[in-house]
Amino acid sequence: MQIRDLPYADPGRPDVRSGPRFLYWLGRNQLGGQLRSLFWGVVHSGSVALFPLAVGMGVAAVVDRSGARLAAAGGLLLLLGALTALGDTMLHRTAVTNWITAAARVQQLLARKTAELGSALTRRVAAGEVVAVSTGDVEKIGWFVEALSRFVAAAFTTLVVCVALLVYQPALGAVVAAGVPLMALAVLPLLPPATKRADEQREKAGRATELASDTVAGLRVLRGIGGEELFLSRYRSASQEVRRAAVRSARMWALIAAVQVVLPGLLMIAVVWYGALLARDGRIGVGELVTVYGVVTFLLFPLRQFEEIAMAYSFSRPSAQRAAKVLALRRTAVPADDVEAVAGDLKGDLYDPATGLLARSGELTAVVVGDPDAAGRLADRLGGHAAEGAGDSPSVLLGGVALDEVPLDVARTAVLVQDKDPVLLSGTLTELLDVPSSGAVTADAALTAARCDDVLASLAQASPDGSGDPLRTRITERGRSLSGGQRQRLTLARSLVTDPEVLVLDEPTSAVDSHTEARVADGVRALRAGRTTVVFSSSPLLLDRADRVVFLREGTVAAVGAHEDLVRSNPVYRAVVTRQTDEEPDKELVESGKSEPIGESA
Repeated sequence: MQIRDLPYADPGRPDVRSGPRFLYWLGRNQLGGQLRSLFWGVVHSGSVALFPLAVGMGVAAVVDRSGARLAAAGGLLLLLGALTALGDTMLHRTAVTNWITAAARVQQLLARKTAELGSALTRRVAAGEVVAVSTGDVEKIGWFVEALSRFVAAAFTTLVVCVALLVYQPALGAVVAAGVPLMALAVLPLLPPATKRADEQREKAGRATELASDTVAGLRVLRGIGGEELFLSRYRSASQEVRRAAVRSARMWALIAAVQVVLPGLLMIAVVWYGALLARDGRIGVGELVTVYGVVTFLLFPLRQFEEIAMAYSFSRPSAQRAAKVLALRRTAVPADDVEAVAGDLKGDLYDPATGLLARSGELTAVVVGDPDAAGRLADRLGGHAAEGAGDSPSVLLGGVALDEVPLDVARTAVLVQDKDPVLLSGTLTELLDVPSSGAVTADAALTAARCDDVLASLAQASPDGSGDPLRTRITERGRSLSGGQRQRLTLARSLVTDPEVLVLDEPTSAVDSHTEARVADGVRALRAGRTTVVFSSSPLLLDRADRVVFLREGTVAAVGAHEDLVRSNPVYRAVVTRQTDEEPDKELVESGKSEPIGESA
């Protein structure tokens, strides 16, 4: 896989049973790139390792006054220099390619999982953690994948060099062969505390990121209540905790780096001292001593690779664990062979066992919920957007089929949810309304039902070629050139065009005036006749046009019936839809001694 081939046509199905298994899966899927990087790593390391041999040959040639051997040593040095440059260049190229392609694979997997889970993702995983996984954690995972092949090449070269030294000069080779493993293993006792401190740093950084995300999201509200300084002080405190944790982690890694410098230095002193004694006794030549000294100097390079791979793994393992945790979230899907059969059965009544809400097939059902946030969460549930394991709530049923047990694309085709803040993408009106649909509802019919007459007139005046065709007029990003009510009606028209089996609308007319709202309600009711429509609203104009109204209180159905009947019989319902205070209905209930009627059974 090359960078030019990104993105992947299919990033694959990852092994998310644990962080190490996920890292192994990534490496296995990059076997070709890892082997290329390993090859060039061996070329580079081997070339560098042979430099001391060429230098030793040159020194011995000078001592023996041999011009031919000196020329051969010089030619070997030139060849090794060229191989070192080539190997280093290609190693860097292939290793960075492994890094980028691994990071791209993880990012594609996370993007696919985000699309699969939808809004349920941030209910399962904190927003700060999602940000940390998709940015910093992806980079650390890529670092380990990139360092792995360089480490394997360094380890292989070190093994070959140690064996060659034992053959070339057994006395000194034995010292080196015994010392190198000890130096490589000396840092192992330091890795667990270093990893623990690094984990603490990342955990604190994740909390600080989440706090920053929450602060930015609520900045307008914080300014309104004068709470900026309070949250700023909290973030300042959290960031200082991150700084202190980072310093503690850096101290441990500095100790590991110091050990990796001190121990090789001691080995070099021992080799030079012992080699000098052997040379004085005539047991080895000067050229051999220079060669062994140069080889020991070379071994400092692979030992650095050992340190780097230890750091990379200790940082990437928890990052991979967090990525695997996110990627392990899933919906319980039916087998692919049964998708068409299930899709055909997704008709009938829409029922939520958690709240008792029932939307009868072919009817317009209005739902009144006092808490707008609770209404938004319930709307998501009705669309089957809750992921597996999200709390203990059972799945919403459509025609007796659990939406959480069908593929998300099938669920979204059957049930379309329009939230209270839908987004208009830039483009022409024709492009806006060019969405997957049944084909039964035309764009003109949807625009008429959503009462977009004034929107069309405004777009016609702004037509680029003066033709007066509103469908060819370009809408600016997020519809900023339109008013809030116009944007709301265009998004409603877009939803109506899709003509789903069930359409869930969350406050679809909150930004329009009462006259337009009444006309929109009539238009939606007429266009959706025979189709199931659920509208979350507390507007009497919409409630009065519904086939029946469901009133939810404290997460369960409290009353069901026609709007006029509920206004007369249920004081709490009347308080919600008429914007009365809570004390007024409660007082009336106490004085009358009556309980709240549930109405007809849901």
